[in-house]
Amino acid sequence: MNPQVDEYLNNSKTWQEEMKLLRRIVLDCQLMETLKWKTPCYTYNNKNVVLINRFKSYCELGFFKGALLSDTYSLLMQHGENSQSSRSIKFTNVADILEKEPQIKAYIFEAIEVEKSGLKVVLKETSDFLVPLEFEQKLKADPILTAAFQALTPGRQRAYLLHFAAPKQSKTIQARIEKYIPRILKGKGLNDCICGLSKRMPSCDGSHQLLQSTCTEN
Repeated sequence: MNPQVDEYLNNSKTWQEEMKLLRRIVLDCQLMETLKWKTPCYTYNNKNVVLINRFKSYCELGFFKGALLSDTYSLLMQHGENSQSSRSIKFTNVADILEKEPQIKAYIFEAIEVEKSGLKVVLKETSDFLVPLEFEQKLKADPILTAAFQALTPGRQRAYLLHFAAPKQSKTIQARIEKYIPRILKGKGLNDCICGLSKRMPSCDGSHQLLQSTCTEN
């Protein structure tokens, strides 16, 4: 049991009992406990297997390679149609977790076997994702922007394309593109830190909000 996870759970104002129960179940499956992305994460041979997460209306057990699980009991949920690898089981009360404990453990043991086997989720190539016409026009008109976008990792490219393509109105798409062009030119991903204060670089942990608050007060 990791003391950082103890602190995380004890300080949680929501879903505390549910998450503590999920923790006990996961640890029964002999996984190693750590805290990643400010969230309890459980590993096998240093490979991420599951994490315990909380949201406003539910908590969940998230499987990093959930797409490879057989989902025998039809419990796995997909976070949006563009979620390629992860799947999760959502909970809203302790009784539901206790009732499903045998099934939960079966999913965890299967996830461990996936890691042991070395199986990997086959992800879509960046070329398989839709490039909004508005962004395509920007790239054609600006070779510097094109070079900067092509220099990003495939994952960062996909994140931008999904974000730009989400709105239905062209005006909103254009506004998103204009907002994030400076980031792209700096070689930053959609969720990368740009203030330099994040404690989990290169990802943003919200430290810029503290910076903004300080500037406003001054």
